[in-house]
Amino acid sequence: MRELVKLDQEVLIVPKDFKLTNIGKVIDVGENGFKMQVNYPTKGININHICEFFSPTENGMLYFESYTAQMENNILTIANPIKHRFLQRRKFTRIPFLLNTKLYRINDVSYDIQTVDLSAGGLKFTSKEHINIDKEYNVDINLSDEQVITCKIQLIRIEKQDDGTYVLSGRFLILNNIDKMTLIQYCMKKNMEFINK
Repeated sequence: MRELVKLDQEVLIVPKDFKLTNIGKVIDVGENGFKMQVNYPTKGININHICEFFSPTENGMLYFESYTAQMENNILTIANPIKHRFLQRRKFTRIPFLLNTKLYRINDVSYDIQTVDLSAGGLKFTSKEHINIDKEYNVDINLSDEQVITCKIQLIRIEKQDDGTYVLSGRFLILNNIDKMTLIQYCMKKNMEFINK
């Protein structure tokens, strides 16, 4: 594990209920695993219950499943995983994602849009209105009834279709690590569900 996890490395821990996702930093690495100090209360994280872990490294996003062997306040001892893998390095998993939502600027314009696909890097969507792509906007991504991620988005492409609608693509800006890793985990899980159908 010493080759994969280093001191002060940021790690996202995703329990079965991903709404209780937590994040923290590695404070010790040993032969049998590592210790991490999490930033939030450990609700949803239980001893010996399998969780998913994500961590940015120089080799890409590290992903593995493991469990908490010990817990003392907000310090968790994580057992060595049986296996690990690195997710795509340059391109995030993109999934079909249909949602009616709004593209907006605070105290300014608002557009009704329908999303087409989603990744941790950006969003594709359609609109019946022409949208100025030289501005930055906000968009709310509803992953569930209880979990909404608000993203700032920079539009990078617009195409007008034969029926008069517009197809636009944008990349997310200023997305904090916990939101980015939540999107990575969500898209990867949904992609695996599509593959296994």
